Amino acid sequence: MVALWMLRALGAGGFGVIGWRLGVIISDFSSDEERFIPWGLALTLAGIPVGAFLAPYLTLKPWHKGGEYISSIPGSTLLSGTTGLLVGLLVAALVSIPLFSLHGWLGWGVPVMLSFLLGICGSWIGVIRARDVQAIFPALESTNGTARIQRNGRILVDTSAIIDGRIADLSITGFLEGVLLVPRFVLDELRHIADSGDPLRRNRGRRGLEVLARLRKDSTIPMEVLDVGVKDGDEVDSRLVQLARSMKSPILTTDYNLNRVAELQGVQVLNVNELANAIKSIVLPGEELRLNIVQEGREAGQGVAYLDDGTMVVVEGGRRYLNAFHDVVVTRVLQTAAGRIIFAQPKAG
Repeated sequence: MVALWMLRALGAGGFGVIGWRLGVIISDFSSDEERFIPWGLALTLAGIPVGAFLAPYLTLKPWHKGGEYISSIPGSTLLSGTTGLLVGLLVAALVSIPLFSLHGWLGWGVPVMLSFLLGICGSWIGVIRARDVQAIFPALESTNGTARIQRNGRILVDTSAIIDGRIADLSITGFLEGVLLVPRFVLDELRHIADSGDPLRRNRGRRGLEVLARLRKDSTIPMEVLDVGVKDGDEVDSRLVQLARSMKSPILTTDYNLNRVAELQGVQVLNVNELANAIKSIVLPGEELRLNIVQEGREAGQGVAYLDDGTMVVVEGGRRYLNAFHDVVVTRVLQTAAGRIIFAQPKAG
C-alpha cells in the first residue's frame, strides 16, 4: 500500500512537471508572456490528479500483465528464444563492425536495423527449436495440458473430480504421486451442493464429501485442505485456475470447460475422463468378441453390449440375441468426444 501511494505521488509530480512544461510551450506561442501564469498553473494543477490516477495503470498493470504472460511461457521456449535473441544480436554486432567507420546515418542506422532484424530472426529460430532445448533440459518442460502426472508434486483437485469419485480408486493404484490439495473454496462449494434443496445435487454433494473422507483415511496419497488468499467474488473455476498458475500445480478435474480454460492459460490439466479413455481396451476391425447383448439399440434391429471397461458396442442385427451371449465381429471403431464406440455384426454360423 505504501509503495502504491509513493507511485501515485511520483506520477502526480511527473505529470505536474509535464503540465508546467506544456504551459511554457503554450506561452511561447503567445505574444503576451503573462499568459504563462494561467496556462502553466492550470496545466500543472490538472496534471497532478491525472498523474496520481494514471500512474498505477501505466506501471503496475503492464508489469503484472507482462509477468503473467512470461509465467505462462514454457521454460524451454523462454530459454531457447532468449538464447536465439542473444545469438542474433551478437551476429549483428560482428557484421556491423566495418560499418562503424562510416559517416552520417549509415554509421548508426544500418547497425540498428541489423540488430533489430537479426535479433527477431534469432528469437524466432530459438522458439521453433524449443523442443530440442526441452529434450536437453527436461526439467524446463512446461505444463501443456497433457495427462502427465508430476511426481512428488502438488495436485489441485476440482469439485467435479471429487464428486466423480474415481480419484479415490485412482489413488489406491499408485498412479498418482504427491499431495492432493483441496482449496477451501472448493470445499465450501461442495458443502453448498450437499446442502442444496435439489435431491440430485444434494446426493452428488454428499457423495463428494464421502470421497473426501475416504481419501483422508487412505494413506497411499496424502490429502490436505488448502487455505489460500485467492480473490473472492470470482467463480470457483477461475479462482482455481488462478491458484494453479501461482502455485505452478496441475488441476485434477473431469470438467470439460475447465479443462479448456486452464489449457488456454498454460495450466496443466489431469483429466480423469481422458485417462479413462486412454486406458480402454484397443479393439481392431475384424476382431472377434463374445458379448452379452443387454439392450436394444437406437436403430431397428440393433443390440447394445458393453465391454468390461464400459465401452459401448453396437451390434447390427443383434436385437434377436437380446439378453444372451453371442460371438460378434468388429466392423469399425468410432472415436467421439464422449468416448469410443465399437460397431460389430453377429458372427455367421
